[in-house]
Amino acid sequence: MKENILVEKSFQFAKDIISIYKVLIENKKEYIMSKQLLRSGTSIGASIRESQFGQSKPDFINKLSISLKEASETEYWLLLLHDASYIQTGIFEKLRRECKSLMNLLAASIITAKANLKKP
Repeated sequence: MKENILVEKSFQFAKDIISIYKVLIENKKEYIMSKQLLRSGTSIGASIRESQFGQSKPDFINKLSISLKEASETEYWLLLLHDASYIQTGIFEKLRRECKSLMNLLAASIITAKANLKKP
């Protein structure tokens, strides 16, 4: 499988999310929101990987769109956990920056793939 920036960044982001999840459950005893963060944050990369084997270009676009939705949800949980004082500002800012970067890359990839769909 050909590696690309989305695959690499989303995998690293998933590892970072797993790390913060461990801290949240072990140190903060926060189980509900942290589980939501874990699910959405790791789902981003899983859907990106799945997109690489899409059955068609529309399927590829759909999988990337799912990843973008998951990234948006992940940002929501990060904001909520930070505002509820579960995540320190420095860690929050780093994770949010990584999440935004993924969202920007996903949005650009979706736009490009849609444009390529229209080409003969």
